Amino acid sequence: MATFQFDFVGPERTLYSGQVDAVQLPGIEGEMTVLAGHAPVLTALKVGVITIAEAGHTGKRVLVRGGFADIGPDAVTVIAERANPFEEISQESLDRDIAALELQRDATEDYAKRDEIEGQITQIRDAKVALTY
Repeated sequence: MATFQFDFVGPERTLYSGQVDAVQLPGIEGEMTVLAGHAPVLTALKVGVITIAEAGHTGKRVLVRGGFADIGPDAVTVIAERANPFEEISQESLDRDIAALELQRDATEDYAKRDEIEGQITQIRDAKVALTY
């Protein structure tokens, strides 16, 4: 299988850089799997799981909370607003994030902002399910 360069940058560090077989991304228009030779695309990311398929059928999963993916035929770059490898996530940390978002939602009278925050809460709850908590 052909490989391509994948670079995944979070706000505090580089989470991944190397050759991969495939990457699954949570695009705002739907889940997408990227393989070598993919048509160029720039997409926003929603809260979800990025799955990185490395050679030899090994892989990594990272919870991402927003950002962008620049996809090309030979390389993919993800710049995340916030991201954590699965090994660094606990049910308690996700529950704290949900509680903080609920406080933000309840503190605003802007209905559009409330809807946006409610969407983020739903996505984190969905991520908890994906993490099998």
